[in-house]
Amino acid sequence: MKTLYLLLLLSMSTAAVMAQNGLLKGRLTTGGEPLAYGVITLTGTTIGGTANENGYYMLQNIAPGNYEVSFSAIGYLSEKIRISITRQQTTVLNSNLKENYSKLNEVVVTGVSRATQLRRNPVPIAVMTKKEMNENVNNNIIDAIVKGVPGVNAVTTGPNISKPFIRGLGYNRVLTLYDGIRQEGQQWGDEHGIEIDQYGIGRAEVIKGPASLTYGSDAIAGVINLIPAIPSGADGVLTGDYVADYHTNNGMIGTSLGLGYKKNDWKYAFRATAKAAHDYHNKVDGLVYNTGFREYNLSGMVRVDKKWGYSQIAATLYDNQQEIPDGSRDSLTRQFTKQVNEIATDDIKNRPAVSNGELTSYAITPLHQRIQHYRIYTHNEVKLGDGSLDAALGLQQSIRREYDHPTLAQQAGLYVVLNTFNYDFKYNLPAFAGIESTIGVNGMYQANRSKAATDFPIPDYDLFDAGTFFFAKKSFGKLDLSGGIRYDNRHIHWNDFYVGPNAANGFEQQVKLPDTAGAHLQFPAFRHVYKGISGSLGLTYNMSDRLLLKANIARGYRAPNITEIGSNGLDPGAHIVYLGDRSFNPEFSLQEDLGIIAYLKDADLIAEFFNNHIDNYIYQAKLTDAAGNPVVIVPGNSTYQYQQSKARLYGAEFTVNLHPHSLKWLAFNNSLAYVTGINQNQQLIEKSGGAAKYLPFIPPLHIRSEVKVTLQQTYGVFSKIWFKTEADAYAAQNRFYALDNTETATPGYTLINIGAGATIKRKSAKTFCELFLQVDNLFDTAYQSNLNRLKYFEYYKASPNGHLGIYNMGRNVSFKVIFPF
Repeated sequence: MKTLYLLLLLSMSTAAVMAQNGLLKGRLTTGGEPLAYGVITLTGTTIGGTANENGYYMLQNIAPGNYEVSFSAIGYLSEKIRISITRQQTTVLNSNLKENYSKLNEVVVTGVSRATQLRRNPVPIAVMTKKEMNENVNNNIIDAIVKGVPGVNAVTTGPNISKPFIRGLGYNRVLTLYDGIRQEGQQWGDEHGIEIDQYGIGRAEVIKGPASLTYGSDAIAGVINLIPAIPSGADGVLTGDYVADYHTNNGMIGTSLGLGYKKNDWKYAFRATAKAAHDYHNKVDGLVYNTGFREYNLSGMVRVDKKWGYSQIAATLYDNQQEIPDGSRDSLTRQFTKQVNEIATDDIKNRPAVSNGELTSYAITPLHQRIQHYRIYTHNEVKLGDGSLDAALGLQQSIRREYDHPTLAQQAGLYVVLNTFNYDFKYNLPAFAGIESTIGVNGMYQANRSKAATDFPIPDYDLFDAGTFFFAKKSFGKLDLSGGIRYDNRHIHWNDFYVGPNAANGFEQQVKLPDTAGAHLQFPAFRHVYKGISGSLGLTYNMSDRLLLKANIARGYRAPNITEIGSNGLDPGAHIVYLGDRSFNPEFSLQEDLGIIAYLKDADLIAEFFNNHIDNYIYQAKLTDAAGNPVVIVPGNSTYQYQQSKARLYGAEFTVNLHPHSLKWLAFNNSLAYVTGINQNQQLIEKSGGAAKYLPFIPPLHIRSEVKVTLQQTYGVFSKIWFKTEADAYAAQNRFYALDNTETATPGYTLINIGAGATIKRKSAKTFCELFLQVDNLFDTAYQSNLNRLKYFEYYKASPNGHLGIYNMGRNVSFKVIFPF
């Protein structure tokens, strides 16, 4: 009884104390609209909470006294208000947060040893949010990034194939990451994209410049890290979104369902996406045959956050059937034709015409490629005192088949399977004398194998990559200094690879030892070790909270990829016979970057300059004979020989974004990007009469301007209404690799695009859906990008309409709606 009495007395005392404490409640808004899941804390205490989906919050059991209340939310300026809490009273305090245009204090994870504020990173890096990517409606995620990040371009082969280029460098020189794991899927190829679900990306971080320090080979141009969305919202509530997307030009239909669930320390996410399109259209070519596609994506993630750190495991599945265009057509009518016979009996200039039904059909034609990509990976962090250990492991499989036999539709011309194991271990040491440092080791093991195919452009090979690095950073008042050094070692080898006749189908097949009678040795055995030292040193000087000066010097390293050293055959999807050179040395770059950044009250001003010298630069050029005529090894297909020389690339990007506070409804955003690529092989330049002076695939001067108007009021169920008009101008590109007609001059052009969007609310003030409307190429301008590979798909020297090659997409009206729940 005595114990029971004491417990009762204690509980009554606690209740009395709580009854004497105060309560704080209110609502968090932005522009008069509810701001969901903002964070409210009492500075200097452990008391805090999160607003619900309608912006309401409540903090209970607050001892009487004076407090500073902090309101914050991602993407908005935080607000702090001093209040007085009285005994047994309810205090109401509302906050209306303003959108934060400055990105200086955003935290980035790409290219650094541990999460770092953008203002403290000397490397040029750009961030694109989910909101920005949603407003740049496109057929794929890379095209959305091209619109939003100056200095980023894409080599394209139709609307669903975009390979990123940064400051004039692409292919293996741009390292694409998915959630920090390097993407490995035969990325040396021209004719397929990056195998990532565009609707599942919550954020993109783009490094412009060498990033070999933390990633090793293949990041000599930069990094694009596509980070999937992480579930947010109230505990124990299933949330998600459904996306419906339609494009009029190629009839693209996209649909995606995402689900998220959070309970205590656990988070779960799942997404399923499907896309399909028929051939795209422009006013010069009409419907461009064999540019349709069908794509499926699945992804899932489980994550747990604990006091000791966190652990996450995730998996993705990608399956894309992509038609293979070749540009063949009638010489007089310019109507597209199709291949119906094998190469041996095919008359390219006398093929049957493609019917209109085939051009508008969603069915995938027999001549197509199929890309499948499977990935499972895990991220883990364990806190060790004041330090931490990070570990990331990933398994990927890329299956690539190209069907190019019209009489044997089920026979793949190319069939390769690439298996990759990625590993990345980092130890973040405890800070010592204000120095934050990290040591790490990462790399990968790869095995590439050909299956039942008829063409073999690359050998079966094994690759082991390992690199170790040290990174450190320290602040000296207004000066932030960071840098490090890395050593890489790449082993690559393959055995003798024989090819011989296949009596069953009349084509060729891989022949294995010891039975090689009648076969020829296509790839002699090869074994080599590539080594490289890279590093960087950079500083950021904070002249004020809004004005920064950044400078960085970096040495990048890239080992030659498999096609550059090992290729010797036809890639059916690219319509190119590639010839590599096994004597190539690694590329080494030395790049200097200088940036001036000002996020002012009414404007964002950014100027970034770069100068990049590359030793042993590898590029591809058409192969010609002694008389200067193109070498044709496989009829109807070009032959390219890889070359190596010194090179220099230099240029700048400028951004001027105006958002006057006195005109909250107006934003005027402008950017300019310029790069020149110089081939420094003086002997070749002199021999070619200057035709080889410039590097291939260099984008021209690009200017983009956008005027955006956002209405500040609601109109019935409509809120957050915005309209935009943008001009995308590309100057003529007269600085190109002209030797042997590898490239030709490209006229300049300007595209006018318009867009609009709005949010529809329910009566409960919850969002019902978000609407997006966009019209690209409003005036249906006929143009060819100099980075469009289809520009060179031409079988004739002259055309009755004066147009050669295939043109880019014409006017496209896109509608997208997102239903959150």
